[in-house]
Amino acid sequence: MSKLLKNVFIFSGFFLVFFSTPSIADDASDIGKLLRSGQIAQAMQKVDIALAARPKDAQMRFLKGLILTEQNKQTEAIAVFSKLTDDYPELPEPYNNLAVLFASSGQYDKARAALEMAIRTNPTYGTAHENLGDVYAKLASQAYDKALQLDTNNSGAKLKLTMVKNLIGNTTGGTIPKTISSAGVNQASENSSAAIKPLQVVSKKPESEPLKPEAKPASKPVLAKNTDNDDVFNSVESWAKAWSNKDTASYLAHYAKDFQTPKGESRKSWADERRARIEGKGRISVKIETPKISVDGRNATIKFRQIYTSDRLTANSRKTLEMIKQDGKWLIQQERAGN
Repeated sequence: MSKLLKNVFIFSGFFLVFFSTPSIADDASDIGKLLRSGQIAQAMQKVDIALAARPKDAQMRFLKGLILTEQNKQTEAIAVFSKLTDDYPELPEPYNNLAVLFASSGQYDKARAALEMAIRTNPTYGTAHENLGDVYAKLASQAYDKALQLDTNNSGAKLKLTMVKNLIGNTTGGTIPKTISSAGVNQASENSSAAIKPLQVVSKKPESEPLKPEAKPASKPVLAKNTDNDDVFNSVESWAKAWSNKDTASYLAHYAKDFQTPKGESRKSWADERRARIEGKGRISVKIETPKISVDGRNATIKFRQIYTSDRLTANSRKTLEMIKQDGKWLIQQERAGN
């Protein structure tokens, strides 16, 4: 099992998209050399100069996030990577690095959500899968530890806790050292998938001898999965499918009782207008791409790219849906276009 967690230095395949001119590639090469030699301040100065000329340059923004992490400026680094996920939701690496930063402060639920988005963006992203396994193991360790606090005689929890601790290094806290090690940068200018040195998990000394497994063999622990993100996504997919099928009854049923209509009109007027527009089309196709989901209790936000096609119109736009869980279902409470 990998050390928790791996932070990515350069986007996989990223040069093909953003390194369209030699000057940009040269800048990244120079910054990589500065990082490898430990000249962090000089690297940041060069990034700032590049961003002054190209403020939307995703590669330079990504490098700035790495340097801020190296400087232990986690709040600023999180802001950089978060904005990158908003502007470039199709790239998995910013999600991965957000997860590393969240995990370093013990925010494992946020780390899990970020890694799930990385995997949803790129299902073949091995680093994110491995990191997600580490996060699940850490969450399992905390859950088994809590079970033992509630029942010290729970032998099953004892055995499972020991097994998980053997996997993740017997950690009981949430402390992870800085997420970037410049020594781990491996020829960033030549390799589009160079990686940062894996993070080390800091272990606290146990107050007593580690628990020994019982002689009776046990099956591999099954880790619980949080399905809220999947439920939200499935609800939105069902909404898009009903729209595509011109099934207005099902489409309108995806909206909450307290749905905020776009222009403040009555719910009935809005529904009548939607019904007329949907049923009047000969063909409709609505697809959801690059979704980004955040869940907070009974409320959720999903941002995605909506690809709408009909006989007369093709539109590719950003959309945000504010969702609420009512009667066990995720329903749309508010929708906004263009953000």
